[in-house]
Amino acid sequence: MLYSSIINLNLFALRPALLFWTLIVLSPHRAASFSLHNPHPTPQLPLQVPQQLSHNANAESWLSRARDSLIHTIWRIPTHTGSTKADGKASTLAGPPPTLLARYGGDLVLRFDINSIDEADALAQAINVLFLDVWEFTSDWVDIRLSKDVVPSLLGLLPLSLQHAHTPLMHDLAQTIFESYPSLTFVDSSTPPQEASRSFTSDLRPSTDETNIFFRDYQPLSVIVPWMRLLRSLFPTHVRMINIGVSYEGRDIPALRVGVHPTNSEQQTSPRKTIIVAGGSHAREWISTSSVNYVAYSFITAYGKSKSMTKLLENYDWVFIPTLNPDGYVYTWENDRLWRKNRQQTALRFCKGLDLDRAYGFEWDSESSKNSPCSESFSGESPFEAVESRRFANWVRNETENNNVEIAGFLDFHSYSQQVLYPYSYSCTSSPPSLENLEELAIGLAKAIRVTNGERYGVTSACEGSVMTTPNKKRTQSNNDKSKTAKTLWPRMETGGGSALDWFYHELRVSYAYQIKLRDTGSYGFLLPSKNILPTGKEAFKAVEYFGEYLMGNKGIEKSETEPSVDDGAEVTSTKGVIIEEEDWVVVEQELEDDLENEVVSNWELRRRRRK
Repeated sequence: MLYSSIINLNLFALRPALLFWTLIVLSPHRAASFSLHNPHPTPQLPLQVPQQLSHNANAESWLSRARDSLIHTIWRIPTHTGSTKADGKASTLAGPPPTLLARYGGDLVLRFDINSIDEADALAQAINVLFLDVWEFTSDWVDIRLSKDVVPSLLGLLPLSLQHAHTPLMHDLAQTIFESYPSLTFVDSSTPPQEASRSFTSDLRPSTDETNIFFRDYQPLSVIVPWMRLLRSLFPTHVRMINIGVSYEGRDIPALRVGVHPTNSEQQTSPRKTIIVAGGSHAREWISTSSVNYVAYSFITAYGKSKSMTKLLENYDWVFIPTLNPDGYVYTWENDRLWRKNRQQTALRFCKGLDLDRAYGFEWDSESSKNSPCSESFSGESPFEAVESRRFANWVRNETENNNVEIAGFLDFHSYSQQVLYPYSYSCTSSPPSLENLEELAIGLAKAIRVTNGERYGVTSACEGSVMTTPNKKRTQSNNDKSKTAKTLWPRMETGGGSALDWFYHELRVSYAYQIKLRDTGSYGFLLPSKNILPTGKEAFKAVEYFGEYLMGNKGIEKSETEPSVDDGAEVTSTKGVIIEEEDWVVVEQELEDDLENEVVSNWELRRRRRK
């Protein structure tokens, strides 16, 4: 071992000399520029940075190849075999590996623009017949992933009006999937780590956006869990790591409980108010998992630095669950990036998985159990058959019944379509008792997101967001249904019963329960590039912060009271158009807020009139 170290040290010391003689002896132009009889030779070849050496046609001799190979060996410079990813990170491969090409090379995602009930019904039936993967659907469009070979069969089941009413969202699905993984995911395991990760750049300055490298890429579960343990160790005063339950395949469902409890010896008599922020029910929705992590990190690190955030942690416990579906999440990293369900065995051996967000007990859709287990929205043969949904529900029940906990709010992150959805999901005709309060807070959440990065999030019920007509688009009624009003319900692409949103609101009596569908609106769908992790996380953080402020009686964004600055203790009187960005006051343009308020209030009044 010592001998080897001495050899390596000597080689390191000799690197400059070896490089110099290599360039001289193996250079194709050495005959014209250097002679062994010249005591003071002057080489004509400039000593360039090794990675920037020219590879033109004149340098393709065996001497040039030998020279370059030796330089790369001495200096441990990786040979570049790839290109640059869309978000600016170097990729170690030129394109998707054979495994991705074999699985996704023949697939594409089509968006269908629906304009009549007949079209919606025909498309829904075709999806069930062909077992197609519905990515997302709203009141205006439906995104479907399918094989190119299946397109003729699908179009054959659709009316003529839909034959050309579709648009491809991604021209190369396999490449988009490949770019959603971190750069080194597909590096050959035989490649030494230092060679695979090093790349020369003349600019050594760090990124100006965010110094926390954890949020530069999506992270696998094997990284997320140690990261959560690290947060617990670094912030023991207000962070605990807990286990929600065990998944079907035996993995823990980890969570972070963040909050500051009273330090007096008297036992707390009133229940501890708790807000749950969850993500990852659907395995392929990576941005939901990363956003929960970002919100948790922001809350944890803001304690003691921001007066408003410290107050939130003193008044509530916050339970952050990055992924309720750890088995499915791991499967998306190791096998199928677009896997949605959990990994539970079904009646059909070759069709695994249940949809966790359709497996809860309230208004569970018994008709869905008649669907094939191969369906992406298969909810099982009975309520709570999905192991992870049952364990989560049992944990919540135990907290409220035995641990003196009151669930004050529930936020369920999903993707995609940029919507803030409130109950009910199972029905568009049944209105929740506290509809006005739900809508008011939902509008505030969308506003908090809007003033963060300017992104527009729609506000509606979970059912209306996917099946109801929109006032800004004239719909064509069915030939047999022209006498009915515009409130006629359209066929759903998948069932809405058995959702966690409805279960928390109705069964647990959680007054404020929402499902937030994060970025984007279809350009990338579930394959959102990693450069969107930070802006989406910041939007989610501001929405959750507003949620907590609202529950405490504040408006969240608009402050009416005088609050001292965290930095210097000076009083700053806030008015409409002022928000708190952690410790600093940031003025938001009045026109932006008025535009958003007019837009959401207008839509709110339109929905009110439709219900009457």
